[in-house]
Amino acid sequence: MNDDIRAREVRLVGPESEQLGIKPIREALQMAIDANMDLVNVAPQAKPPVCRIMDYGKFRYEQQKKDKEARKNQKIVDLKEVWFRSNIDEHDYQTKLRNVIKFIGEGDKVKASVRYRGREIAHAAVGQRVLERLLTEVNDICNVERLPKLEGRSMIMILAPKNNN
Repeated sequence: MNDDIRAREVRLVGPESEQLGIKPIREALQMAIDANMDLVNVAPQAKPPVCRIMDYGKFRYEQQKKDKEARKNQKIVDLKEVWFRSNIDEHDYQTKLRNVIKFIGEGDKVKASVRYRGREIAHAAVGQRVLERLLTEVNDICNVERLPKLEGRSMIMILAPKNNN
């Protein structure tokens, strides 16, 4: 920017994006000073480098506003966890199913887990059937990111919302 540009000549772009041609750096800098603006190197790797006459402070302010607006509109995907038991009752299952549907509807990923206690681990297939039943009931609104897998004393499955683009 301004005096930090080290090229002998630059391709100059005016304040309204008009091409002013290739100019010596001193002449380009003087044109920027006369316009009460800054000379900004926008493409230093080009031959010759491309410089633009602009109000750099105003440009940075508008760029920060755009970045803030983009951050405000982005969705942060959380990983919500829902615990099941291998011998879960029907009503409890339906309640947890409603929570899974709500979380996926909000755009969050869901980690569905079956926790085994004591000797329940010997009958891991019972817990796997619970997760497979959950998968068949929410298959139309989500994708399986990770199939049910036994990790320690828990069987874990991760569900992600489908992209409706």
